Amino acid sequence: MSVTSKRFAVLAATAVVAALALTGCSSGNDSLSKQYGNGTTQNYISGDGAVTEVAADKRSDAVSFETKDSDGKAVSSKALKGKVVVLNFWYAGCPPCRAEAKYLNTVHEKTADQDVVFIGVNVRDEAGTAAAFERTFGVEYPTVLDAGSGDMQLALSGQIAPNAVPATIVLDTKGRVAARVLGAVDGTSILTTLITDELDAGKAS
Repeated sequence: MSVTSKRFAVLAATAVVAALALTGCSSGNDSLSKQYGNGTTQNYISGDGAVTEVAADKRSDAVSFETKDSDGKAVSSKALKGKVVVLNFWYAGCPPCRAEAKYLNTVHEKTADQDVVFIGVNVRDEAGTAAAFERTFGVEYPTVLDAGSGDMQLALSGQIAPNAVPATIVLDTKGRVAARVLGAVDGTSILTTLITDELDAGKAS
């Protein structure tokens, strides 16, 4: 891909996320505008928590990404092969992102001794804002600041993408998209089951 083409693709991905984050509450009749705000206008768009699972024989190619987390440590799909990867797309001012944080933390803690890696993907904030959120909500897994580059969002282009904020993507041990929760994770059971299914499938393969 040429430098110009890549730059255009990054800008396009960033624009899509910005549009998703800004268009959720266009009218009082829009059900999304009533989420977490008692009917008041909110500056985000969120899914309804619907879960999409992809049968193993229907999965696309492995997702490919190479970036750094907010501490400057390398994060790459190549290094994560063989593990189940949970990608959570969020930003600090998103009310359902705040609501789901405790559930993500719990599942992360429960699976810490297994071949599971959680990565937060912040689609809007600067480092200080993201870090303040992580301190407030006790987030211990790494975060990629994706607002500038759009690398993580581009990696899912053509896949079952995170078309709302928050969204949680589960990658199987081969790096393929296995499942998506579109909207806030509203408990621990569904995400735990999705992860366990992929761990078991990886052991069986």
